[in-house]
Amino acid sequence: MKRFLLIVSVLLAASCAPAEQTLKTVFEGKFILGAAVNQAQILGTDSRGDSVLVRHFSAIEPENCLKSAEIMPVFGQYDWTLADRYVDFGEKNGLAVYGHCLIWHSQCTPDFCYDKDGKLISPELLKERMKQHITTVVTRYKGRIKGWDVVNEAILEDGSYRQSPFWEILGEDFIPWAFQCAQEADPSCELYYNDYSMHEPKKLDTVIEMVKKLQEQGIRIDAVGFQGHVGMDYPNLNLYERHIRRVKEETGLDVCITELDMSILPSVTQSADIGGVSFFEAMRNPETREAFLEKVDPYRGNYPEEVFTAWNTRMSAFLDMFLRNADVIRRINLWGVCDSDSWKNGWPIPGRKDAPLWVDRDYELKPFLNTYLHE
Repeated sequence: MKRFLLIVSVLLAASCAPAEQTLKTVFEGKFILGAAVNQAQILGTDSRGDSVLVRHFSAIEPENCLKSAEIMPVFGQYDWTLADRYVDFGEKNGLAVYGHCLIWHSQCTPDFCYDKDGKLISPELLKERMKQHITTVVTRYKGRIKGWDVVNEAILEDGSYRQSPFWEILGEDFIPWAFQCAQEADPSCELYYNDYSMHEPKKLDTVIEMVKKLQEQGIRIDAVGFQGHVGMDYPNLNLYERHIRRVKEETGLDVCITELDMSILPSVTQSADIGGVSFFEAMRNPETREAFLEKVDPYRGNYPEEVFTAWNTRMSAFLDMFLRNADVIRRINLWGVCDSDSWKNGWPIPGRKDAPLWVDRDYELKPFLNTYLHE
């Protein structure tokens, strides 16, 4: 009898125990929490990464496998192998699936904008090719991909348009054309414009102007993506918050924080850093290389406690700001699952180990998240 009562009491205690707190449950109803996935996670060869992803995140975005050069190495010739596995992976694990990206000047199919002689094609042919590509990809995943980054990184920090091949051929018109093609291919899919350095005032001015032009033309755009590639010394948090609010106030659109990571290492520019020597010269010259590395990679993968604490404090401040603006922020997407996945490793300095994400190299959540998990 005593054994029976003990078993009953254990079962009752278990049934009354609070549900496990995970990041996706903590932030549910505030914003969608996602992460970019790489080939290892899509194919199941990173089982620990997949476990953390499914437990703590509710959405995924592909790091590379839907970019045009990856999915279409030659214009019109598609390889769907990894892209299909990506969408299947999300559906199998109950994750919302997002697409990145349809039109981007970088990682672009080499002959997208050029003829066989390497010359830019005509505006009419480029529009035809854009429609063909966008329609083909979006239609294939219609009803399965929740939202697409339609155009990526078309505007520079000074507010001018990037002189990409798309711009050289069609001017600013390539953006509304891309959105129109995507809208027609899947009328129910969310459509986003995505860009980095959205804390730059002139850049944001042009993005807002571009969004308003789309709206005036009756072309749908659902949100603006702020790539969250930030550092310990940039951007100013108050300015970043004001810019998020500006998008909503001036266009009525939500914001998605699309590629969030924060380098723990000193910021690197390609301007003069060591006694007037450029980034490239400093790295090439043995006499200046070590001094340059001491400045830009001082920890060599072993971060002092005070540096690690400062990173956690600043990232917590960003998350608090996002929560204050949850009425405006639709989705937050980390650019990778854990630190070892990050593109920041080895960029732009070969060999640097960074720690920019919410999950460390041992697949553990970083300390700043404990506050939110145990509130």
